[in-house]
Amino acid sequence: MAGNLSGDILKQAPTEITVSLGNAAGELKFEPNYLEFEIGNRYNLRLTNPSPVKHYFTSKDFADAIWTQKVEAGNVEIKGAIHELELKPGAEAQWVFVPLKSGKYRLRCTIAGHSEAGMVGDIVIKS
Repeated sequence: MAGNLSGDILKQAPTEITVSLGNAAGELKFEPNYLEFEIGNRYNLRLTNPSPVKHYFTSKDFADAIWTQKVEAGNVEIKGAIHELELKPGAEAQWVFVPLKSGKYRLRCTIAGHSEAGMVGDIVIKS
């Protein structure tokens, strides 16, 4: 897929968006719980977990609709198809990607009870 992307996109500074998985009060929610991206733009999704428990950032259909340049966490850089990220308490990760396919995608934390408690969201990719 990377072959379809011009080098110009990779020279473009990514738009940074920060999403908190839970919060220090232990509430089960994504902040914000609505994300909007545009096809062909480069993004750096900064994920943080300020809560006392681990959380997942899961949206397989969204992950299938983007080209992931890399995920960075700690001193590790991961490349290739990513469908879910687990963030332990206090963890941070950066997901750099370019949306390729428009649509509306469901975001959720797959830990038992978390989605049911409200840890869900929507991701929209516009053309």
